[in-house]
Amino acid sequence: MVGEIHSLESFGTVDGPGIRFVVFLQGCPLRCLYCHNPDTWEKGDGSSRMTPEELLGEVLRYKNFIAKGGVTLTGGEPLLQAVFVREFFLLCREQGIHTALDTSGTLWSQPVRDALDVTDLVLLDIKSIDPLQHRELTGAKITHTLRCLDYLEERQIPAWIRHVVVPGWTDDDRLLRRLADFLRPYRCIEKIELLPYHRMGARKYEQMGLVYRLEGTPELSAERLENARKMFGL
Repeated sequence: MVGEIHSLESFGTVDGPGIRFVVFLQGCPLRCLYCHNPDTWEKGDGSSRMTPEELLGEVLRYKNFIAKGGVTLTGGEPLLQAVFVREFFLLCREQGIHTALDTSGTLWSQPVRDALDVTDLVLLDIKSIDPLQHRELTGAKITHTLRCLDYLEERQIPAWIRHVVVPGWTDDDRLLRRLADFLRPYRCIEKIELLPYHRMGARKYEQMGLVYRLEGTPELSAERLENARKMFGL
């Protein structure tokens, strides 16, 4: 079994607790309007292919640096390679390495559930709480994402919720309040991260000959981010 890898980052500080070894897996079924990694979309475009054992070998080179952090799999959508995720996380568990999975929850199958069951922390990206807007933003239904959250609650798998606040889209007091109210009963949620929309990935679209569909959308202001944080009591 091999995983298709886009890239590796040995010193990540924003994808879970502590200093983390971050693995970007290749392939994603979504086409989020604000995605800053369009180069991870297509399967087969990865920079390398590795077995779980080979990837663990890379991680172990940095074990001392990530001792108080761990490993995060992101993408792309790592659960496109759910069997690989599970096997790699089991190897990390044997080494006492904390694991985190950054996912949109948009895929739902037994291999996905098996991977979640061996994950220490799930970073679940909720793109929008409104079903129609979610489809506009991502090209997919919200159904599986919410099903994933329910599964995390059922199994009491620790979760951090990530939500990008986009001017003209999710930067809407009504939707922010609705999402905050929806999430409040979930005991599995340890943290909510509200991420301000930025244009850092726009250059990649130009380089790849793709249309950046949020052209003209301003970056989120500090004032509007603080407004959103207040909605969630952060």
